[in-house]
Amino acid sequence: MDQKISDERIHQTFRKEIFEIFENEPYAKFLGIKLTDIGEGTAAAEVQVQPHMLNSHGTAHGAVIFALADFVFAAACNSYGKTSVGLSTTVNFMAAGKAGSKLKAVALEEKKNNRTSWYNIKVESEGELIASMEALAYRKSRYFVPVEKMDKPIPESI
Repeated sequence: MDQKISDERIHQTFRKEIFEIFENEPYAKFLGIKLTDIGEGTAAAEVQVQPHMLNSHGTAHGAVIFALADFVFAAACNSYGKTSVGLSTTVNFMAAGKAGSKLKAVALEEKKNNRTSWYNIKVESEGELIASMEALAYRKSRYFVPVEKMDKPIPESI
């Protein structure tokens, strides 16, 4: 019987390394996005809305809101150390983000199997829901953490 290491065990073993990889993601750093938490299939981050992030109406540009939501989606779907990429997203913008406000996003895994995973993401500011995103990821077979160094594999539950 083929033994696999569970996603949860990989996350627990490499959580610090996975956090550091996403904490240093170049585009997120460029935007000033800060990863605040990463769990098994979850992630949270925030960004302060700066003057250069405003649209012509003086509110947070939709691209900044999308980038924050997409970042927590990426961190959550890669939280098991398995290379995962986005297949699709649907975003609903519900309120304007204010200049100078802090936007906070949280991604929650709804379901995963060997090849795909589904997420719900919420972006909030000052207690108000700014946007929501539904996202689907493709889970590749390759890991970006050294799982080969782990000993005593345990069966993976699907």
